Amino acid sequence: MPLIRRALLALCCLLLAAPVAFGADSYRVIKTYPHDPNAFIQGFCFSHGHLYESDGLYRKSTLREDDLATGQPLKLIHIPDRYFAEGLAPWGNELIQLTWKAHIGFVYNRKTFQLIRTFHYDYEGWGLTQDGHSLIESDGSNKLRYLNPNTFKVERILHVTWHGRPITQLNELEYIDGKIYSNIWMTNYIVIISPKTGHVLRWINLRGILPMPEEKGGNAVLNGIAWNPATHQLLVTGKLWPSIFQIQVIPGKPGK
Repeated sequence: MPLIRRALLALCCLLLAAPVAFGADSYRVIKTYPHDPNAFIQGFCFSHGHLYESDGLYRKSTLREDDLATGQPLKLIHIPDRYFAEGLAPWGNELIQLTWKAHIGFVYNRKTFQLIRTFHYDYEGWGLTQDGHSLIESDGSNKLRYLNPNTFKVERILHVTWHGRPITQLNELEYIDGKIYSNIWMTNYIVIISPKTGHVLRWINLRGILPMPEEKGGNAVLNGIAWNPATHQLLVTGKLWPSIFQIQVIPGKPGK
């Protein structure tokens, strides 16, 4: 890991110690589903009642539709070896997938996974979601870019802060009931962000959700948030995790 990124991560972890004192939200596991333990998940979303996943790593990246009940892929395509797949978001009957450092994104037919077109950008691709008007992209900093879903041009940049301090390492994203949910890379936290101000409204601490014997360490971290509006299921998972967890968020109490 480059020295600058190590420094940023250390700063981020220092800032993350504060929310605990202010009552970070906790969780209750409603149901556990199987997940491919070899899937390095980077993007995770529902569309039209179907669960889709973008998995990363060079020479191992895929796009897949998963059967939630069994964890098995219903459809799967391999991404060319030179690309490291990242965030994924639905847009109408399309799926839009980012890559990490190649500055290229892919647009697929949602039903067939046929590649429709590609697009280019000049920043790293991390997480991706959409609010019905724009695509929203993260790059590991405290910036969220709002992209035109037809041209992929940046139309707005939202700076994410908590009490005036930038919150970096924003990764996998999900838009839920008018708010942006984001994993904080290499931590157990999800933040809930105001799309109007960029201020972090709540913190969710998912520490302990993956049983200790199943932890693989290293980069096998929390990195998946999916919301099914039809069933109101909130699902979370992580890179190389053997399980997907349906959770209920339990509000924290100040001072706890």
